[in-house]
Amino acid sequence: MLLKDIRDYQILFLGLFLVLGIGTRDWTLRPELIGVAIATSLATQWILSLVTGKEQMANLRSALITSLGLSLLLRADCWTTMAIAAAIAIASKFIFKIGDKHFFNPTNFGIISALILTPDAWVSPGQWGEEWWYGLLFAGTGGMILQRVGRWDTTAAFLGSYSLLEAIRNLWLGWTWDVYWHRLMSGSLLLFALFMITDPRSIPNSRIGRVVWAICIAGLTFILRNYFFISTAVFWALFALAPLTILFDVLWLAPRFSWQEADEEAGEEVLFVQTRSIASLIKNAEV
Repeated sequence: MLLKDIRDYQILFLGLFLVLGIGTRDWTLRPELIGVAIATSLATQWILSLVTGKEQMANLRSALITSLGLSLLLRADCWTTMAIAAAIAIASKFIFKIGDKHFFNPTNFGIISALILTPDAWVSPGQWGEEWWYGLLFAGTGGMILQRVGRWDTTAAFLGSYSLLEAIRNLWLGWTWDVYWHRLMSGSLLLFALFMITDPRSIPNSRIGRVVWAICIAGLTFILRNYFFISTAVFWALFALAPLTILFDVLWLAPRFSWQEADEEAGEEVLFVQTRSIASLIKNAEV
């Protein structure tokens, strides 16, 4: 890999999405709010890391990812709202944890906290529209990250079960398939499925636990969206069911994810491919 840490690719891609959204979707997003989110997240991470004795530099990547996620998904009228969301998002990693593992996704926790605690925060699930090339971009970049961290099962379980539920409802109501695809072709839904629900540090450790967990979130999202008409259903579903991670880690024991181990495995894989390519070139040259 060109970059040493997998999270560097996440930062690169999320930053690209932010620039792309502002440039092609005409978002009403003020640059100063992005700056507030980044500065608050990094400062909160640094301060709490000093207090708890954690390694600051490694964790600053996580804080930057959280701030970019908030900038992509959360909208606010006041800079204080974005600052509150960012500070609470980072603090949640230090407060809501069992052992060394936090079970709330920081970005999601910040979004829900801002929606509850402030009067001017909102989320626009349809901000990406329904253009197909956004989906290809999200799938390609997200797929690259998921291949490295080994969390494709979570995305597949969520999207597969949610798509199935929507298909059954569509058939039951006798709607055309255009309605079905309209409900699924959402850039925000793909961002959620590829970059938020797959956070390896806050989701169940075991594969069976991740699959069951993702199916539960898909089911609750379906109910909240179709029967309670909540447009931000995916975020509320993840927030409500995040504590299930603790239960599933007890029911199905598995090693906890480590960014360092994932980076080492990725490096070994690249080295293996490069070695095989060199060996093939040498063999062809001899022939």
